[in-house]
Amino acid sequence: MKTTGMILAAWLVLAAAALAQMEMPKPGPEHKKLDAFAGTWTLAGDTKPGPMGPGGKVTESEKCEWMEGGFFLVCHIDFKTTMTMGNGSGISIMGYSTDDKSYTYREFNSWGEFTDSKGSVEGDTWTWINDEKMGAMTMKGRFTMKVTSPTAYNFTYESSQDGTKWTTVMEGKATKGK
Repeated sequence: MKTTGMILAAWLVLAAAALAQMEMPKPGPEHKKLDAFAGTWTLAGDTKPGPMGPGGKVTESEKCEWMEGGFFLVCHIDFKTTMTMGNGSGISIMGYSTDDKSYTYREFNSWGEFTDSKGSVEGDTWTWINDEKMGAMTMKGRFTMKVTSPTAYNFTYESSQDGTKWTTVMEGKATKGK
């Protein structure tokens, strides 16, 4: 037992020394691009009539702040709709996966929905793609954000059965508060 304790103590000393020499990771330039979405946002959109209902207005307020460390942007969301599904709230987390070389977006909401998207940015356009389950069917979702100024972007949400032919579900505008 005494030998086991000495081995454990030696291992802890070596582990502590190794950790002391390691640098904490730092966010890269890809993470910094997400800073454009930090702050308080108001979104206003129109949902198109379709399989999910007659359509209607959607408004959303988001407050997005950096998590300690600067790797993830956490957003608290409140939304209101004129559709029968009603109002709700959610939380989303945006980041960048250095392993996958893509942006990440995960959202959970009070309707019991979970979204897991991969994103890319080209110029002033961000595109987020995900798979959505609708009963036994899996659909593709695409959320596109076209930045029009440091305080505004236009957005479009589309769905597709095959990932090639897209149908617009919602479009609107987001404005950043002061």
